[in-house]
Amino acid sequence: MLSANRLLDLKGKNAIVTGAIGIGYGIAYRLAEAGANVAVASLHMDDAKRTVQDITAKGFKAIAIQVDVSKEEDVKRMVKETMSAFGSIDILVNNAGIYPEVPVMQMDLDLFDRVLAVNLKSVFLCTKYVSNEMIKAKKGGKIINVTSIDALHPSAIGLAHYDASKHGVWGFTKNVALELAPYKIWVNAIAPGGILTPGVQKMQQSMPMPSGIDPKKILEEFLARIPMGRFGEPDDIGKVALFLASDMSSYMTGSQIVVDGGVLLK
Repeated sequence: MLSANRLLDLKGKNAIVTGAIGIGYGIAYRLAEAGANVAVASLHMDDAKRTVQDITAKGFKAIAIQVDVSKEEDVKRMVKETMSAFGSIDILVNNAGIYPEVPVMQMDLDLFDRVLAVNLKSVFLCTKYVSNEMIKAKKGGKIINVTSIDALHPSAIGLAHYDASKHGVWGFTKNVALELAPYKIWVNAIAPGGILTPGVQKMQQSMPMPSGIDPKKILEEFLARIPMGRFGEPDDIGKVALFLASDMSSYMTGSQIVVDGGVLLK
């Protein structure tokens, strides 16, 4: 029986985390802290570089890769660059996602397609090309998909495209867990609730509000729905990702862990 320290030790493991800020930052930092070499992949290279700078300043190892996870050739290049830098890929975290808030009656097809491409198609592409390397290496692996409580229950009007994508990621997670189990590749998901990230804060500030609606009041009302009485932080998700990436979750695949402060209880 391994000690708790050994169970959480990721030394010698190599990881890709898509998305460089907010939840992506929290996950990348925790994996690197546990000893993994981390490729931080983001459409925005400046964000990836800042996250890598923070990680390497602590003495951990990380590299930045610019990638549009919705494009197949970009994903192939991301995998190739990670393999070139680290030699193998043991952990994949599909975290990158977008959530522009627009009611269906005002939503155009281009926006719907873009959300599905970034949030769902990307999970297919990254899983396909990373799991191929894992299978060739014959060492098993861990794939972690970041869904949302919206994969289980809608949280707000205006997120129909987002909810469709996250339901899709949850279904994809379960099916691929069956497919990859013979190769000792475990596939699980994390469903965050209200996490205060830069993306969420930006959306709140830019979201058009009808006359007489106070954005602060909406925030207060959502907070009141959380039994724990606080919004989550990126590190709350980072710690769960570390659990799923480590031997602590050795008998888990096809599962989704809800990390929402209890909001779904309401």
